[in-house]
Amino acid sequence: MDFLYAVAGLVLLLLAGDALVRGAVNLSLRLGVPALIVSLTIVAFGTSAPELLISISAIREGVPGLALGNVVGSNTANVLLVMGIPALITTLHVVDNSTRASYLQMIAATALFTALAFIGPFGWVSGLILLGALGMMLAHAAYTARCHRTNAVDVVACDLDESELEGADPHMSWFKVIGFLVIGLVGLPIGAELLVNASTHIAKSFGVSDTVIGLTLVALGTSLPELATTVMAALRRQADVAFGNVIGSNMFNLLGIIGVASFFGKIPVAPEIMTFDIWVMIASSLLLGLFVLRRKSITKIWGVILTALYVCYIVMVF
Repeated sequence: MDFLYAVAGLVLLLLAGDALVRGAVNLSLRLGVPALIVSLTIVAFGTSAPELLISISAIREGVPGLALGNVVGSNTANVLLVMGIPALITTLHVVDNSTRASYLQMIAATALFTALAFIGPFGWVSGLILLGALGMMLAHAAYTARCHRTNAVDVVACDLDESELEGADPHMSWFKVIGFLVIGLVGLPIGAELLVNASTHIAKSFGVSDTVIGLTLVALGTSLPELATTVMAALRRQADVAFGNVIGSNMFNLLGIIGVASFFGKIPVAPEIMTFDIWVMIASSLLLGLFVLRRKSITKIWGVILTALYVCYIVMVF
């Protein structure tokens, strides 16, 4: 039953997260908020809502290791699995310069997160630092986009309009907008509660720590939206969208999720994370730089290698 509850919680999280994004995007556009600002804030935070709710629920349930494991495991899965599987379908080519700038910001976020992890448990001070860094990155992205638009530079992220924004529907009725918001706001906490409780019971019954469950089962589940988005981007030959999706998600996981969750209680850093898992996350993040900075295509062979590396990682964790 615990496995069924975990699956039910995960499915509810994914559906509720998607509903919240759709409702928030369309509500914001109707209130006159520019599509660019919506894409940088509401969509980014909305797609990270499942991870955020899981982390908060884990801390309140007394299993903070699951919260940190979820973030570290998700970032590793985002690079190795979320980039590996689409590469098995089609080669991913990097052509957009903005992807390189975003990648360097992700590495900076990874370095900051790692430094704070070595200092000690994540508390409200660490949360303020992480959220401050996230605010600076968002402000820089908005400023860069505004400059590019002013100079008429042909950058996809800057020329974003409502029709290209994920979840935007100019014909959606107010009734559906409110309905999506209600489903998202109600479904997310229920799904998080189901998944956290079930995962905790599974961990105890198999003698596995909550940190390991967060690194594997929960991390893999919450990476499914990124995987689906990246696969669709690969099929549409939009490799930069795929890279941007992974890079943006990793930054929000490190800075936003842990930053907010740390205000709900201290998040201790398990020894196994510091001695192994965080280094795997760093190594996978640096590996991504091989493709982004050198503009090296992720071929099917690399897809096999990345996917195999993730499978090996999961086996070693258990």
